Amino acid sequence: MCRHLAYLGPPVSLRALLFDPPHSLVRQSWAPADMRGGGTVNADGFGVGWYPDGGVPVRYRSAQPIWSDPALPGLAAATVTGAALAAVRSATVGMPVHAGAAAPFGAGAWLFSHNGVVRGWPESVAGLAAALPVPDLLTLDAPTDAALLWALVHDRLRAGADPADAVADTVRAVTAAAPGSRLNLLLTDGRTAVASAAGHALSVRADGDAVLLASEPHDDHPAWRPVPDGHLVVATPAGLRTTPLDRG
Repeated sequence: MCRHLAYLGPPVSLRALLFDPPHSLVRQSWAPADMRGGGTVNADGFGVGWYPDGGVPVRYRSAQPIWSDPALPGLAAATVTGAALAAVRSATVGMPVHAGAAAPFGAGAWLFSHNGVVRGWPESVAGLAAALPVPDLLTLDAPTDAALLWALVHDRLRAGADPADAVADTVRAVTAAAPGSRLNLLLTDGRTAVASAAGHALSVRADGDAVLLASEPHDDHPAWRPVPDGHLVVATPAGLRTTPLDRG
C-alpha cells in the first residue's frame, strides 16, 4: 500500500527527511507501523522528488527497495532542498515492478504519489480512463492504478482546477466508480501540498515554518497530528486547512 511524505519549509538535506529520523521513510519501507492490512513491507521500489532553487523538480526513482540502493545515501546527504516528495512502494498483486511504476509521478512543477489501492482494477475505472485524452493513456508511466490516478489529477490541473479541487474531485470520482478503494493522494508544486486521507493513515506536523505530511510520523515529536479519514489537507509552511472530502 506504500508510504509517502511531503516536506515544505527551510532547506534541509534529503538525508534528514529519508534516513535520519528514528522511524524514517527508509525504516518504514521494511518496518511500517500502520499498513492497515495493506501488505507488510514496502520493497517494490521507491522515488524521491525535490525542488532545486524552487525550480522544476528533479526525480530519482528505482525498482529496488530503498534500503538497497547504493547511490541514495550519498545523494541524500549532498542534496539540500526546501520542498520534497518521497515514497516507498508496496505493489498491488499483478501490477508491474519497475522504476516507472514508483512515485513520484510528475509533470512540470507537479509531483504526485498514491498510497492505497483502486478496487476492481482495471474494470472499475475504465469509464474514467476513457474520458482522458488518448495521449495521456498512451504515455502513462506504468499500467497501474497510481499512474492512472495521476493522469486523472493532472487532467483536472491542466483544465485549470485548483489543486485541492483536483485531488478531492478525483477521490470522489474514483470512490463512486470503485467503492472501497483506498485513496490517499499526495500532490505538491513545491509551494503547497495537498493530501487526502481516504482509507489509509495520514499524519501532519506543522512546526514553526515547516510542514510535513506523511503516512506515518517519523518521530515522536508532539506536533504530529493524525488527519481524520475522509478529509483533505491543504498545507503550506504558513498554515494548514483541513476539510471533509465529501464537501463539494
